[in-house]
Amino acid sequence: MLAYLLVLLAVLTRVLPHAGWFNFTAVTGGLIYFGARRSWREMLVPVVALMATDFYLTTFVYHYSFQWPAYVTTWVWYAMAIGLGQILLHAKASFVRGAAAAILGPTSFFLLSNYGVWAGSGMYPHALAGLGACLWAGVPFYRNDLMATSIVLGAAFGIPALVRRMSQGRAQMALAEK
Repeated sequence: MLAYLLVLLAVLTRVLPHAGWFNFTAVTGGLIYFGARRSWREMLVPVVALMATDFYLTTFVYHYSFQWPAYVTTWVWYAMAIGLGQILLHAKASFVRGAAAAILGPTSFFLLSNYGVWAGSGMYPHALAGLGACLWAGVPFYRNDLMATSIVLGAAFGIPALVRRMSQGRAQMALAEK
């Protein structure tokens, strides 16, 4: 259930107005957590939800015509982020695995999306300097995605782990008192 709630949070944090400097979205963390807790058969749900969000934002919020080929890289990445959660965290979640996912998710999106912008548009010269400029322009978004993903994954995995530890501690104290 929490996996689906985080997908809903991911959609809402994309659609609702963001705080300008932070630009918090729960997309990466939500997708990684979904992969960690749900099966491959259910993967289509968050991917389709975020695809619909891309369409909505492009056409109704930004008022551009929707060119689906421009989004294929992003949509493939959605599935890859779920796969990252499935590979790293499905069998055994730990702090190290969670931290690795919190770094690998945003880093993979940063590299893939910025390379796609550089290679597929005329915004930057198709030379090493243009690629560097494109990557540099994406650094603030990358920083925000790292922070947001760490917060989402930390809360989604950390709060239940903390509650379990506290429950175990109380149970041990109750046994010791008897």
